[in-house]
Amino acid sequence: MAEFTLPRNSKVKEGKTIDASNGAKNTKTFDIYRWNPDDEENPRLDHYKIDLDKCGPMVLDAIIYIKNEIDSTLTFRRSCREGICGSCAMNIDGTNTLACLKPIEEVSKNVKITPLPHMPVIKDLVPDQTHAVAQLNTIEPWMKTDSPNPTRERLQSPEDADLLNGEDGHGPAGCILCFCCTTSCPSYWWNADRYLGPASLIQAYRWIADTRDEATGERLDQLEDPFRLYRCHTIMNCTKTCPKGLNPAKAISEIKKLMAIRKV
Repeated sequence: MAEFTLPRNSKVKEGKTIDASNGAKNTKTFDIYRWNPDDEENPRLDHYKIDLDKCGPMVLDAIIYIKNEIDSTLTFRRSCREGICGSCAMNIDGTNTLACLKPIEEVSKNVKITPLPHMPVIKDLVPDQTHAVAQLNTIEPWMKTDSPNPTRERLQSPEDADLLNGEDGHGPAGCILCFCCTTSCPSYWWNADRYLGPASLIQAYRWIADTRDEATGERLDQLEDPFRLYRCHTIMNCTKTCPKGLNPAKAISEIKKLMAIRKV
């Protein structure tokens, strides 16, 4: 997987090293990307050595400990701490994942943490997701129907629900929009201006596959474009990096099959 791309044409320099372990034996060093748009400094890697017995087992626990006890200027996103909200998505040890789901013990050496790659950086570990969210909105990720509203909810069979949830719980409806997949996709790095990327496309398939939605043809028409859908080259980085175990590449291939079927 590619290394992190800087927010501007500059190299990451060595930052400060803080040993906050107080001589503890169970320690770990966290190399954390730092960049502040309000100063003229290049991005840097700060190094924090901490006592692991003073924080929880996940990388997010360590980051929260560093902010609360060592360096309050460290900036990052987080919310649920349960792998549901997608807020703490970042690149950890070379792979895009959720900090709340990444055990510290899985990293053998220093834990290197940078923002999601190939997105502008707002500050430190916070990427600017404005463009990716705008692309998501273009696929209209909500149910679209022309038939009258039922008196209660719109029902579907368990078999139809399995298309969304997956029999193993890893269906397209499980996407939490962390954008780990999109920012790991080389084709998106090259064509982000027009290619929607895996996160938006797995969301598109989620609604195409929903038997309660009545706009399948319209949704396929919106994706019928040389770039919006077909810039996917099945590199599979998206599926490899998904912290929820989903398969965006398969969802994209299913959309392509539906495109081919309706042309027959």
